[in-house]
Amino acid sequence: MKKALNPLYAILALLAFSVISVSPAFLHGEEADLKATRSEFQKIPIWVMGFSPVQHDTGLSADLESQVASVLKADLKRSQIFSIAELPPAKGDFSDNKCMSLSSNLAPHFQKVTVSTWGRIGVGGTSSGVQGLILDACAFDPGQQDVLTGKRYFSLKTTETLTRLMAHRWADELVYRYTGEQGIARTKIAFVGQKENGRELFVMDYDGYNPQQVTADGYLNLMPTWAPDRKSLIYTAYRDRKQLIIKRELATGREEVLVSPASLNITATFAPNGKSIAYSAAQDGNSDIYEIELDSRSVKQLTSHNSADLSPSWSPDGRHLAFTSDRGGRPQIYIMDADGLNARRLTYDGDYNAAPAWSPKGDWIVYVCRIPNEGFKLCRISPNGEQRKQITNGQSIDDSPSWAPNGRHIVFSSIRRGESQLYIITSEGAGLEKISLAGEHLSSPSWSPFQP
Repeated sequence: MKKALNPLYAILALLAFSVISVSPAFLHGEEADLKATRSEFQKIPIWVMGFSPVQHDTGLSADLESQVASVLKADLKRSQIFSIAELPPAKGDFSDNKCMSLSSNLAPHFQKVTVSTWGRIGVGGTSSGVQGLILDACAFDPGQQDVLTGKRYFSLKTTETLTRLMAHRWADELVYRYTGEQGIARTKIAFVGQKENGRELFVMDYDGYNPQQVTADGYLNLMPTWAPDRKSLIYTAYRDRKQLIIKRELATGREEVLVSPASLNITATFAPNGKSIAYSAAQDGNSDIYEIELDSRSVKQLTSHNSADLSPSWSPDGRHLAFTSDRGGRPQIYIMDADGLNARRLTYDGDYNAAPAWSPKGDWIVYVCRIPNEGFKLCRISPNGEQRKQITNGQSIDDSPSWAPNGRHIVFSSIRRGESQLYIITSEGAGLEKISLAGEHLSSPSWSPFQP
């Protein structure tokens, strides 16, 4: 006989298993000369020389020109691929809108870097005569004394947001040129923020800028997760004492109830193919994990155990699910096949391990671990259980990890200095950075897939 579990207990169980907080205009890229090189994953010294105006009478403030350089530096540093050389600004050359090799009088600086980048930004015209905001950007290899790559980005509108987006695109281009992998500078992060009448969903750029409120209904909206196509979010909404799993299209605001309020429904997540979701529901006295096919709305129960099973997370190939269960007496991470069979316990260190998130690369599962004398931190473990590493340290309560689509960075909520804010870190524990710029009691971050 299963343990009785009323909705209030289920909410408390969720809170125990996951340390929830307590309190564009289209851009067109035009190719220039491309001579790509790639290197191993190591920090590459780079000189961000600066950006000058496309033409002197642009109507743009000098702040926007310096902003591009500032955003680019931050993106490259955050990537953990590049190290930013502390060198003075310098001007690069262009001819017929193409990048030119740099003057030899910069040779003393070139000895300190592997690559240099420069550009210009302002209002100008394309080859077809259309006027708009233009960013020309170049990369130069001092060792080969040759241009590596150049790009032109164009927007019909001139805004700070689009200026930042252009810088992000160039940062992603440089990351790709040196690693062969997509950069994350144009990704988004969804999260929950406290408002006067409830908890609402927001979406912001990956660096914390440009936050946009998604819901504004005054209810309790929790645990957003991105659709694989990045067009919608699913989340748990508490409305009129009913717990709903809702899909919301970001472009239109259209909402669709995916799971009815016949049970307590929480911790929903899309399958990698986007055709179904896994979620936890307390339908018969305790919480189990279910899967619902979005087209047919057929529901399959994946776990049936005298315990609380929560927080499913798909493997990137869709063949397995990691989840949290207290079936052994304490919250631990388990893995099962996608059909619910062959469940096995993954974590054995410590008496509390919860909220798993499977890396997009499939090589690691990050989760919340309780460390003696430290409290709640982030740890990672290989899917076979053979390798384990503590990621975060210090005086904090860390929760709700979510992977970047590159499988190298993690966003999470953390209570430091008395309130919950959002931070990012690499899976190696490097590059810890607070990214939430405003707002109190921010929680449940979810990192978007790459832009289609």
